[in-house]
Amino acid sequence: MSTRWYPIYQKGGPQLRVFLPNFWMKLVRPVLEQPPNVVQFACSMEMTRFDMKNYLEKIYNVKPVHIRTRIALGKTRKDPGKGYIVKDDDVKYAYVTLHKQEIFEFPDVCQMQKAGLEDYEKSLKQAKEGFNDYLDRNKQRPGIPGWFTI
Repeated sequence: MSTRWYPIYQKGGPQLRVFLPNFWMKLVRPVLEQPPNVVQFACSMEMTRFDMKNYLEKIYNVKPVHIRTRIALGKTRKDPGKGYIVKDDDVKYAYVTLHKQEIFEFPDVCQMQKAGLEDYEKSLKQAKEGFNDYLDRNKQRPGIPGWFTI
């Protein structure tokens, strides 16, 4: 099922029609301990196991051995502002089993953030030094405060 609009067929030249389904899969860190070759995804409700298998094979070149799915019901709660009952959207989870030799590990995001933070601090230090050099060069110019330093 797709919500995209396609042009109406017109006589004459060739028609370009591409089917683009609204399928998506999001990698999820499991709450409970899983074997090293099992990966958990949250996916769109319309996807079937065959769609998931094709999706992983065609886009990511991953050959799943087995796929299990479950649907987690959304919470029903009372809206604090208006007072009426609201139900959150349901979520479909897929548990993809890979080959025994393949081991999936989550990327270490904290390490990547630390590397980015070091680069940020380095560039900030260079910018401060450059600004102080600019102030030192232009102490005698009128209109530029000489007392302002970082």
